[in-house]
Amino acid sequence: MAEEKETVVPKEEESQTDVCTTIRELQTLLDSKHPFPHHVDEVWPNLYLADLCFANNRYELWKLGITHVLNAAHGGMHSDGSPEFYGASITYHGVPANDLPDFDISQYFYSASEFIHKALNTPGARLLVHCVVGISRSASLVLAYLMIHHHLSLIQAIQKVQENRWIFPNAGFLQQLLHLDKELQQAKNNQIQSPS
Repeated sequence: MAEEKETVVPKEEESQTDVCTTIRELQTLLDSKHPFPHHVDEVWPNLYLADLCFANNRYELWKLGITHVLNAAHGGMHSDGSPEFYGASITYHGVPANDLPDFDISQYFYSASEFIHKALNTPGARLLVHCVVGISRSASLVLAYLMIHHHLSLIQAIQKVQENRWIFPNAGFLQQLLHLDKELQQAKNNQIQSPS
């Protein structure tokens, strides 16, 4: 009898992997992967997450074939990103986000997602999304993109990115992503319930 309970409980827990409702649960999930020491990682086909060191190296960008850059630390200290910095060969989009829990990064979820979506639908394009360390601001915008355009839940998006890169959005960004997750789920449920 005890053995049956042991096999049933994990299955129930597994079935709820997409239902994470607290910041602590999300942080535990994020902490389950150990940091990768890479400057850049491909986290979705032709979508790369990177730190500022990589983003400011024009030679490395050229070697990787980067055609688009989304800078989630635009205008921030030590961030050289701008259309002038990258030149005509790279399409640039800057998001002036601060890596602070009380910063409203959600105001950029849809505009950044549109930029990412258009870039990845351009034949031969390769997109680099970065901030300073490449784990909080830039990761939050990539997660939002996967949720908005690929209909992944927040948990699924985190797990997908974690296959190739350690990320750790701050608690405020996680709260905003949770809100987006609920918003998108509600819109999906409303669409299912209303006849076309």
